Amino acid sequence: MAGLDDVFGDLFSSVDAVALFSPSGSYYERFVAVDEVDVIVVGTENDVGAETFVELPLEFDNISDRIRFGLEGALNQDIIEDGDTLACATSVFSDDIDTVSRARADADSHTGIYDLFARSRADPEVIKSVLELAIELGQKGQKGKPVGALFVVGDAGKVMNKSRPLSYNPFEKSHVHVGDPIVNVMLKEFSRLDGAFVISDAGKIVSAYRYLEPSAEGVDIPKGLGARHMAGGAITRDTNAIAIVLSESDGLVRAFKAGELILEVDPEAY
Repeated sequence: MAGLDDVFGDLFSSVDAVALFSPSGSYYERFVAVDEVDVIVVGTENDVGAETFVELPLEFDNISDRIRFGLEGALNQDIIEDGDTLACATSVFSDDIDTVSRARADADSHTGIYDLFARSRADPEVIKSVLELAIELGQKGQKGKPVGALFVVGDAGKVMNKSRPLSYNPFEKSHVHVGDPIVNVMLKEFSRLDGAFVISDAGKIVSAYRYLEPSAEGVDIPKGLGARHMAGGAITRDTNAIAIVLSESDGLVRAFKAGELILEVDPEAY
């Protein structure tokens, strides 16, 4: 009868590298001592002083999101190559690493999630909250009807200077932040009206109903996308903001950064 090593050893057979997600120092040292395989540490901090490190902006409670981000980050940094097979060791049931999965790096399935969070000016938790809000809006709409929305996150001062109000700003004297459940209900209600939401690096709702006025010259967006997407792309080219756009026509959520489309998400897939 096969032993446990014979069965679970397949997880580590012929892998190109081992990815350790937020390992303890002792766990990391045990793997480094094995010369047979490269070790990559993935985490919010490089607490173990690893030579090869991919930074997570968030822990990502969902293990598949955590691994997907780690692989995209490693590909982006040229740590691994397309087609490489990795054994990914992470924690699921406790604070210690307790789960190993085998994954293949696939550049063709690049989602853009690493590009959205990496080196963005806004706080990662703020970006995550806005992305989740847009996805939820895409799933449920407003009163059963699809809606479109545009959220501009980060570099709020420059964004305000490159836009003008379409109506009274309900957030002008408030100090509310995205991610608060009550605030998110308000944002969903306001989303059916024209204009963009402007959100600060730290998540403060600076304004609603903003008409973005950056030049669209040189901004290349896919055919079929309209003024909302063009404005989102253009404002991120002229500022250090990112834009998250929910399309009313096809229901997809798209993110723009530095004038380019970097992420496309189908809310129904979540």
